[in-house]
Amino acid sequence: WNIDTYNVKKLPKHLREAQISTERTHLISDPAKKPRQRYVQKDGKCNVHHGNVQETYRYLSDLFTTLVDLRWSLSLFIFTLVYVVNWLFFGFLWWLIALIRGDLVHADEDGWTPCVENLNSFVSAFLFSIETETTIGYGYRVITEKCPEGIILLLVQAILGSIVNAMMVGCMFVKISQPKNRAETLMFSHNAVISVRDNKMCLMFRVGDLRNSHIVEASIRAKLIRSQQTKEGEFIPLNQTDINIGFDTGDDRLFLVSPLIISHEINEKSPFWEMSLAQMEKEEFEIVVILEGMVEATGMTCQARSSYLDTEVLWGYRFTPVLSLEKGFYEVDYNNFHDVYETNTPTCSAKELSAKLREGLFFVHALLTVPLSKTLFAYDCLVENIGSLDSKETS
Repeated sequence: WNIDTYNVKKLPKHLREAQISTERTHLISDPAKKPRQRYVQKDGKCNVHHGNVQETYRYLSDLFTTLVDLRWSLSLFIFTLVYVVNWLFFGFLWWLIALIRGDLVHADEDGWTPCVENLNSFVSAFLFSIETETTIGYGYRVITEKCPEGIILLLVQAILGSIVNAMMVGCMFVKISQPKNRAETLMFSHNAVISVRDNKMCLMFRVGDLRNSHIVEASIRAKLIRSQQTKEGEFIPLNQTDINIGFDTGDDRLFLVSPLIISHEINEKSPFWEMSLAQMEKEEFEIVVILEGMVEATGMTCQARSSYLDTEVLWGYRFTPVLSLEKGFYEVDYNNFHDVYETNTPTCSAKELSAKLREGLFFVHALLTVPLSKTLFAYDCLVENIGSLDSKETS
């Protein structure tokens, strides 16, 4: 036992953690699968990091957006830091005026009129700066009329303080009311499915909105992300191809009151036209779906994103219905939102299915239109054609 334990410890980490058979006759371990990297996470975050950016000054040219895009912890730190630095800066100026005028030395002498009454140290100057900018006005420290430089500084601090307040409060308000928070209540199904609808192969996924306030002018689009090599030999990593989910028919404009199944017809213009089940299992791709619309409560544009890897596209499945009619209203059961069930679906590509359907319709048409003397010949041809299909395709 100790020898076996020692030998196991000498194995590489990925083999030690794998489930190994305990039979003495053989030792089997599954090879480590290559981890798949997502382009877009399930929660909609883009898995792209920008490195070696030389022109960082562009971030400062749009300072407001830069502050809004920061993390909450960093935003709160900068929010506090801006106010403290501003108060300290103007507090230093008030203390400097008092120092130059001699108020710090002669403040207690009778007949001496200071610039700011009861300002006798840097701490008191800092407190007066806070009182001035926040308009608290305790009444203990007040500026006198015989200090023109103090009056000018008071005007400057009031104006700059208003600008700082407008900018920082505006940043926090925009950050709190960002539309991406609304996207948290927009749901996408965990998996996409491929099955037959009206004799046409379709790629489908489901979307839903958890809130009673709706997304106005909602629209949806999809992209196929996969690497591609051109005929000239150029390699294009993460090439983006449009997936038509109703752009030409208007089906991409959604009335998202209850969960909807979004369907992409796999036709001649689809990137999945020549892809069968066996070929799809060998492919590596990612489908990115983007739902956009205006938030009814605020009028701001909202965008929700999700993605499906090739392993998350289920061939031969359909979504379980979630909508039921109750007394006086429709009820949505979100417990079944991600559920699917298996259905009979040909394993061939949509191109092959379309050809077989056209061929079958031709024989049916011939069977109904040829003279009676040739009916037997047409029937034999139809039986021979159907017999060449497998059981699933025949059904």
